[in-house]
Amino acid sequence: MNLAARDIRHHLGRFLLTAVGLGLLLGVVLSMIGIYRGLVADALGLVRSPGADLWVVETGTRGPFAEGSRIPGDTRESIARLAGVTEAGSMSFQAFEATHGERKLRLQVVGYEPGRLGGPPEIASGRGVSRERFEIVADEKTGLRLGERLPMGTDVFTVVGTTRGAVSSGGDPVVWMSLKDSQTLQFRLAPAPARREAERGAAATATPDTINAVVARVSPNVSAESVAEAAERWKHLSAMTQEQQETILTRSVVEKARQQIGLFTTVLLTVSTVIIALIIYTMTMDKVREIATLKLIGAPDGRIVGLIVQQALALGLIGFSVGASLIVSVKDHFPRRVVMLPEDAAGLALVVIVVCLVASGLGVRLALRVDPATALGG
Repeated sequence: MNLAARDIRHHLGRFLLTAVGLGLLLGVVLSMIGIYRGLVADALGLVRSPGADLWVVETGTRGPFAEGSRIPGDTRESIARLAGVTEAGSMSFQAFEATHGERKLRLQVVGYEPGRLGGPPEIASGRGVSRERFEIVADEKTGLRLGERLPMGTDVFTVVGTTRGAVSSGGDPVVWMSLKDSQTLQFRLAPAPARREAERGAAATATPDTINAVVARVSPNVSAESVAEAAERWKHLSAMTQEQQETILTRSVVEKARQQIGLFTTVLLTVSTVIIALIIYTMTMDKVREIATLKLIGAPDGRIVGLIVQQALALGLIGFSVGASLIVSVKDHFPRRVVMLPEDAAGLALVVIVVCLVASGLGVRLALRVDPATALGG
């Protein structure tokens, strides 16, 4: 006879309600892990979209995602002439807030040269930018549809294509446009400031040929590190391989978020341990007389310990199943991407088992100290 199963059936309603409450807590733990994975996926999605092997930026900087970078627009030609480079493209990045109907859109605007590296990785519907002016490809999270027109700056752009799941490290949906349009959007002044600067004698109407980065692909027979070294030595620029750019991005952009989420997850697991320990201890106290009776009839301590440990494991695993099912069913409704990996769920399940074993210690200690004579008391 399984004493743990028999006791759970005897108090099934209370046990399941406790397991569901614990499951909500474990669901929050699992969601925090998924949120962190989503932050990393969002941060790396934009840097991986060009499919580049090399990033060339302003001297002394670490790239357009970690800090500001401005280089002349003709840098692409000089990088394209380096030995081993098979393809290169100029890119610009800027955050922009547009108005669509009655709502504000916070966007990450990416400028690139149509036909060169830097464009959207995959078009979900429509087509890519084919003209140098007034066309954009927008991610579906913007809510924009094909053919819609969006005012940006002093111009109006037409949506000719859409992507899916392209966001910046801050969660803003990405919009691609031609490099010329992005330079105009970034540097051209509105009419009133332009007139004021013209009165001061400044060339306010000129749009500088400035970009934020040059991306390049390297021949399979040439290492990206050697090309990066050549760019730094002969072109006096900072150059990083794709792997180095991703490392910089994850360490500088999402490192604080990783630490914050990691600390919060540790606190939640600690709270879960305390809750399981208190629940098991309370359940054990409710069974003091039954445990004393078992001892009186000669039941070994191992049987009693198994009763408590099995209940703790059942509580933790049922709670984990409830929490995991809940998060998987609602993760697509979170405002930020939540990435659920099987290895993360398996790792958390192992942690829950360890937590349950540790938490059952308090109940085991109480059970082993129960006097068999308690069964004979009034």
